[in-house]
Amino acid sequence: MIKLKSTAGTGYTYVTRKNRRNDPDRLTLRKYDPIVRRHVVFREER
Repeated sequence: MIKLKSTAGTGYTYVTRKNRRNDPDRLTLRKYDPIVRRHVVFREER
């Protein structure tokens, strides 16, 4: 299980799971941030 935190500075997070064997480095995904009401880049935080 990992947390994806918004790069827009809103503090909004998604919780998801990843396979560490397939993705050993930090994950970045473009997802919807409802606070700024648009899609932004979310980065994995440890």
